Amino acid sequence: MLISTKGRYALRVMLELAQGEPGECMPLPVIAQRQGISEKYLESILAVLSKAKLLDALRGKGGGYRLSRPAGSYTAFEILSLTEGTLAPVTCLESGQQCENAANCRTLPLWQGLDRVIAEYLGSYTLADLVT
Repeated sequence: MLISTKGRYALRVMLELAQGEPGECMPLPVIAQRQGISEKYLESILAVLSKAKLLDALRGKGGGYRLSRPAGSYTAFEILSLTEGTLAPVTCLESGQQCENAANCRTLPLWQGLDRVIAEYLGSYTLADLVT
């Protein structure tokens, strides 16, 4: 499993917002400058996070982005699953996939265990944990 730049940046952006004042919006250019991410690339990441309702996007003067929930309610697993699409270590464990060899696969329990460990580990870290 390799976490993409998009996933790593999404987690960094969410942390940046979690460190701000609750309810306060942060403009896209400020986030981009603080995180060293191009505004164009950051826009695409923020669009994904906003569409999934992880962020509130407010337009106009004083607008920008803010967390839609308390920082302690977001897990690293939630954010990375959204941006990565899947965190499954092998394709046969991706949602909706059914391996034709599953009944005879001696390695399937190994991959299922690894998948559980990844989900539990990333699910055990919240944005609030990472801020402190």
